[in-house]
Amino acid sequence: MAVPTVNIYKRSAWICDLLGTLVAISMFFCFHPCLRAQTSDSQTAEEPTKSWTATTNSKSDDLIPERLPVRIIESHSQNGNRRLDKRSVEIRGTAGHFEPYQDIETETLTVDDSTVKTTMRTFARDANGMKALVQVTEEEKHTSPEGDTNVVRITSNPDVNGRLQPVQREIVETKRIGKEVEETNTTVMLTNINGGLAPAFKTRELRKRAANDTVEIEKTTWLPDVNGKWQLSEIRQDVTTQNAQDRKIERRVFRPDEQGKLNQISRVVSQESESTSGEKRSVMETYSIDAPGTTRDGSLHLIERKTVAASSTSTGQQAIEQRVEQTNPGDPGAGLRVSVFIDGRMVPGHPEEQSTVTIRARDSNGNFGIVSVDTTKADRVPTIRIQQMPAEQSK
Repeated sequence: MAVPTVNIYKRSAWICDLLGTLVAISMFFCFHPCLRAQTSDSQTAEEPTKSWTATTNSKSDDLIPERLPVRIIESHSQNGNRRLDKRSVEIRGTAGHFEPYQDIETETLTVDDSTVKTTMRTFARDANGMKALVQVTEEEKHTSPEGDTNVVRITSNPDVNGRLQPVQREIVETKRIGKEVEETNTTVMLTNINGGLAPAFKTRELRKRAANDTVEIEKTTWLPDVNGKWQLSEIRQDVTTQNAQDRKIERRVFRPDEQGKLNQISRVVSQESESTSGEKRSVMETYSIDAPGTTRDGSLHLIERKTVAASSTSTGQQAIEQRVEQTNPGDPGAGLRVSVFIDGRMVPGHPEEQSTVTIRARDSNGNFGIVSVDTTKADRVPTIRIQQMPAEQSK
């Protein structure tokens, strides 16, 4: 496919859009909420020098042909208390060859039983095609003997002279305040008009374990007003109930109106189940006061449903299908219709595993076309776990 001639801004927008999709796809079988094989995660501890690499190639699509082909190369290595993860993104250039676009290196050092340091460096290519550092995030995590944690995360960008300048500081403190209650306080500081760091928002999360394996989480977010005084911005309430084979998660989001009265703006209900044969299924429904194609009437309306079905064979092959149904803005009264379909397959092998993920989506004419076909080869053992939480969204 010929690469269109576009200005750098449009080109970057296409690349960033596609990268967002591919990042999710490339980790599809490793972290997808509806799959996880029975392989052990303890291999890292047992094999401190364990390493693997994975290469993901994405074919061009027939819905958005101006998107550029992308290749993602990931690698992981560990030596004792030091772990190094790398992700390199390449795009096809005008000469038809893959060219470096972005590199992310994450180094994790376990100093001792109570301290872990993590440094993530992001590199891009400058106007001359040379590798240039564009961002550094440094994190230090301390854990007390009681299990309380303190995390300080600082993100810095280089200035015009190449010197790193802090642009964000995040402090996360977690402690147990009761037998079954845990509290997490987070403060995020961003650069202000004076060039320094100032509080941008803060959150307080209470996590309570109740009877019958029920977990209740309430997260409150505050934003500063023009005078720097904290004002309530949002409250999220999650309730998780679980039994032997099923789990239900319900999230409610509340925000204050112009008079300061809290109103519910969204609700997400997720239900997961597993059959006696080992097949796994999850359904997530999102309700919102904002329904596409309609005006607010004060009620919550179903606007999206995600259904995921996963299965595996005795030989280790895994399959996953996901359907996304959404409201049609042109005909909101017609209910939900399928807008995205994802089909994934993973085949284990020696010395490498191979997975393929195909994404199909509905175009403006209502027809389905292939958005991308993503193929990953990796010399690692698949590790895919069942775990789904409501998406971070507030419609």
